Amino acid sequence: MISKGVTIQEPKGKLGVLLVGLGAVSTTVIAGVEAVRRQLAKPIGSLTQMGTIRLGKRTEGRSPKIKDFVPLAELEDLVFGAWDIFEDNCYEAALHCGVIEKSLLEQLKPELEKIKPMPAVFDQHYVKRLHGTYIKKGENKRDLAEQLMADIQKFKTDNNCTRLVMVWCASTEIFMKSSPVHETIESFERGLETSDPDIAPSMIYAYAALKSGVAFANGAPNLTVDIPALMQLANEKGVAVCGKDFKTGQTMMKTILAPGLKSRMLGLSGWYSTNILGNRDGEVLDDPESFKTKEESKLSVLEYILQPEIHPDLYGDFSHLVRINYYPPRGDNKEGWDNIDIFGWLGYPMQIKINFLCRDSILAAPIVLDLAIFLDLAQRSGMKGIQEWLSFYFKSPMTAPQLYPEHDLFIQLMKLKNTLRHLKGEEMITHLGLEYYD
Repeated sequence: MISKGVTIQEPKGKLGVLLVGLGAVSTTVIAGVEAVRRQLAKPIGSLTQMGTIRLGKRTEGRSPKIKDFVPLAELEDLVFGAWDIFEDNCYEAALHCGVIEKSLLEQLKPELEKIKPMPAVFDQHYVKRLHGTYIKKGENKRDLAEQLMADIQKFKTDNNCTRLVMVWCASTEIFMKSSPVHETIESFERGLETSDPDIAPSMIYAYAALKSGVAFANGAPNLTVDIPALMQLANEKGVAVCGKDFKTGQTMMKTILAPGLKSRMLGLSGWYSTNILGNRDGEVLDDPESFKTKEESKLSVLEYILQPEIHPDLYGDFSHLVRINYYPPRGDNKEGWDNIDIFGWLGYPMQIKINFLCRDSILAAPIVLDLAIFLDLAQRSGMKGIQEWLSFYFKSPMTAPQLYPEHDLFIQLMKLKNTLRHLKGEEMITHLGLEYYD
């Protein structure tokens, strides 16, 4: 199928990338982009920078880089800003996080020191284990939202940006469900006036972004923008949104392996996952209420991929347990253990064991970069509301209310690339291949 393509505005001028949180993930993104700009490193893991896309038939041999196929913002045109609950500049924060080697940070120090965070909207009720010292004060939550909107406008003006995107890179908030205050824009704005406890800080950021016409990506499992009021606002304002929860280590492995088991019709008895990590994320997730939010995100993946209601003999009764333990010596180098009990022909049992010694922020950084660049593309293409084609990057992808989320990494990638083909009026790739044998 060939589409007519879409009118895409050219990415002229500076793209401001506003990051909520200047911790391990954000500093790794910023330092990484600066290192790539200065040709000190390669943007490994980034689809927008290194990925290719096949066009037309296999025999045509057309596989340009994605960045040469669709008009994307250049790394040289990105300008970073951030909010944080601590006053450290980007260099100091990166040094404290300990993800990037000090020798590389020293080379980037002048640029990183220029990036100083704005005071954050923060309430310890929603993130029990953090004690912020660099925090906005306001009469109510509406006042805080207006302060954020003022920050957004000032950043845009000061940095001469033509466009902005915002990515939530801050901590996991306590578990929340949609409530009456979340139903409409009117109820939500009344809730801001009364500082309703069901409006978390992440929702205030999302509201400020959408009101300012800024695309928003949610990198944590928080409810945040995934409520009717903010979806209504995104559609009314013509703003693109996506989320939630960056798909980095253990869950990335699940979305690679589980589709393989299902494609071969191998059964699953149980999947036990445990993690140890020692960064700020680990400290936050040591709180049961924040862990509950993360657990919901991590547990949903297998159910949706394996579809036990369709395959009861194979997946109707599997155990799925997830554990996260805060272990300070490990720092940002997370270790994920998976024990997978499967069964095959005639019900004979087998086991798979995975020990993934990953670096959480190293895996997350290219995700943040790609989301910022792809969200900007969506905005310039007139795409509003939920960007399901960006599910590739998330543990709990947002979808239209009547749809279940697609978790299979390979289907997600096909969806993403077909969206790019659609934007440019290229033929969708179905992988049918019958035309080669006519």
